Amino acid sequence: MKETPINYDVVKRKILESKIPNIGKATIREIKRLINEIECETGQRFIRMEMGVPGLPAVEIGVQAEIEALKKGVAAIYPEIDGTPELRNETVRFIKLFLDVDVNPENCIPTVGSMQGGYATFMTVNRMYKEKDTTLMLDPCFPVHKQQHAVIGTKFEAFDVYEYRGDKLKDKLESYLKKGNIANIMYSNPNNPSWICFTEKELRIIAEMANKYNAVVIEDLAYFGMDFRKDYSRPGIPPYQPSVAKYTDNFVLLISSSKAFSYAGQRIGMMIISPKLFSTVAPDLKRYYVSDNFGRAMLYGTIYSLSAGTAHTAQYAMAAILKAVNDGSYNFVDVVKEYGEKAKIMKQMFLDNGFTIVYDKDENEPIADGFYFTFAYPGFTGEELLEELLYYGVSAISLAITGSSRVEGMRACVSLVNRNQFADLESRLKKFNENHKGI
Repeated sequence: MKETPINYDVVKRKILESKIPNIGKATIREIKRLINEIECETGQRFIRMEMGVPGLPAVEIGVQAEIEALKKGVAAIYPEIDGTPELRNETVRFIKLFLDVDVNPENCIPTVGSMQGGYATFMTVNRMYKEKDTTLMLDPCFPVHKQQHAVIGTKFEAFDVYEYRGDKLKDKLESYLKKGNIANIMYSNPNNPSWICFTEKELRIIAEMANKYNAVVIEDLAYFGMDFRKDYSRPGIPPYQPSVAKYTDNFVLLISSSKAFSYAGQRIGMMIISPKLFSTVAPDLKRYYVSDNFGRAMLYGTIYSLSAGTAHTAQYAMAAILKAVNDGSYNFVDVVKEYGEKAKIMKQMFLDNGFTIVYDKDENEPIADGFYFTFAYPGFTGEELLEELLYYGVSAISLAITGSSRVEGMRACVSLVNRNQFADLESRLKKFNENHKGI
């Protein structure tokens, strides 16, 4: 045992008291609770990188719109299942202005965060056809999506897409899709946890395979516009946020208010279903729903049974934010660039102290600096490194719980790290490197 920034005995005892069998495979919430307890007893603040939550103030446009909605009495009224007209119309505009894709108001459904959107989509899409009951996840992925499958009781298969970038992606996808059991292909772009971003070539390949094998593409755009290597912030002006929706009409897009729009607490997101998929008739849906029309099954079957709609005032907030973005009076990307600027500084601190970046390229181009980055240290697995870093007051999650094949890696989220903590981070990483270099 060597001297560590956080009291070694306290950390060791708290780990034992947590009764977590393997700290390296603990859920994000379990890690959060453990660190809270260590901080409480030691009085020392951790560099908190385990939670993928926003770290910027809520957008005032949304706050004021929600207050006005409350004053008008909407809290006394059930929201419509399909959403307020204002929100649906602004979502249509947003999809056209920032993706250059055409959808209709009826295709845009508010959800209780994009997590509910994903849950509802898995549940409905995987019931369209008897023989297609499985999701194909392009790992690494947000661990909760797999947890949702376990709760629903539906199947998934997965592979780490990083080994199959570019042209190699086609054959790999086809090896799964040709079996005939894949109902949908699921991924996030930019990716949580690795922050890789699919290229236009790769999105075309995904669309081509989805069209060939009649698989729905579920594209999680929680970090919309946050690949800061290009400016996706100007309404109606290229470049547009890359999306599979440009290349297939068999898609569901999930857009969250949480990260790109800094409005996480009110749990509001949008599910955008392609017009073709929305109107698709699939008789097998009648095993579970009254209607065999996909859009009706989604709205009046799944969404209704999950939450009977999305909170009224949050819809007015989201509509107001989107209107300001669509009108060009609010640049949402400029606001969240702070994440990328912090990531650049923090990644360099890790590199200067013996760490490596695990997912570092989009084909041949270095990945963007953004909300997440991944790191490793020679001689450690990600699970081992997670526990060891607790003694140094640094928290993150192991890539082992994300489906990554890079067992040596960890995911760091930059959002909750304040710039006034950079000196602490640097000194703790330096101490870690001194204690482990050459071991």
